[in-house]
Amino acid sequence: MLEVSNLTKYFGKEKAIENINFSVADNEYVTLLGHSGSGKSVLLKCIAGLDKPDKGKVKLNDNDITSLQCHKRNVGFVQQKYALFPHLNVFDNIAFGLKYREQSPLKDFSQIKKKVEEILELVGLSDQSQKMTGQISGGQKQRVSLARTLITEPNICLLDEPLGALDANLRERMTIELQNIRKFLGISFVHVTGNEFEALAMGQKMLILSEGKLIQSGSPFNIFSKPNNLEVAKNLNTFNTFSGEEELSFVKKGLVDGDIDYNLVKYCAVRMDKIFISEINKKNDNKDSLKAKFLAKEFMGNKIIYFFKLPNNKICEIENHLSIKKQEDYSLNKTYTLTWKIEDIYKFDSQRNVLDN
Repeated sequence: MLEVSNLTKYFGKEKAIENINFSVADNEYVTLLGHSGSGKSVLLKCIAGLDKPDKGKVKLNDNDITSLQCHKRNVGFVQQKYALFPHLNVFDNIAFGLKYREQSPLKDFSQIKKKVEEILELVGLSDQSQKMTGQISGGQKQRVSLARTLITEPNICLLDEPLGALDANLRERMTIELQNIRKFLGISFVHVTGNEFEALAMGQKMLILSEGKLIQSGSPFNIFSKPNNLEVAKNLNTFNTFSGEEELSFVKKGLVDGDIDYNLVKYCAVRMDKIFISEINKKNDNKDSLKAKFLAKEFMGNKIIYFFKLPNNKICEIENHLSIKKQEDYSLNKTYTLTWKIEDIYKFDSQRNVLDN
């Protein structure tokens, strides 16, 4: 088990991460989501020993490894840019860690060959072993990097945006492969990403980092269903957010029924797939309803995103899942009415913390 307690890291006077606390159970897949600059990579480096925290502790299997040199921690680290040796072929890149690891390095070539062949088969690269790294694809390089880390049998494996450089189709395949490899080996993964769909799909537990602080942790389903903070909702990238008196009035106008007590409410959020679009009924037009102008749509295979311009020129995104509702054709620059249910509105206070619905 990995335990991170009050981990804090400064760069000069700036705090990169602040009082981070979480744990990773044995054989658990944890995803860490955050925007660029949120402190994700710094946190990983402090766990791996590549950076020294200014405060806090890192414990692995009840052993304090906070001050231990990185090569003595038995923590695997798969870097975003692969960090492969260009002068070595695939086999020798993977074998490198076995030959030169701190604990029990292998010298017997037959043992090395057996272990490398086993891990090559696991990551699906048995036929690529003699190729140079410049001769293989990005996805294959990622698997070589993963294999080189896993062959040393770390207690935990840290992955720094491992799928970030891959195209969409390959990224989708690798999400499944990574999960299968982890299950087969029975070790814990901590997977850092800036992609909310990747974090939701892959994690048994999910952590969200913003401005160096851990702002929510839990199961992906609970975080998606109940963001406890406005920044969490923004990180999930599935909400339209509203702030200020004018935009909060839009939320009220969009209500099908019911009312909101705005006494403590400073921000609101409505999920993109919880918004309804309808034609304006000129005979029974409610002048207080929320009107928006249709701008464009984006086809994404199993869903369509519609873009509407609100009265203050802010863009509102609406998600239509094609398995639930057929595609609609809206007229460019035509005005429509947007509505939502009161139970689908998330309300936040001045500290951006969620208020009970």
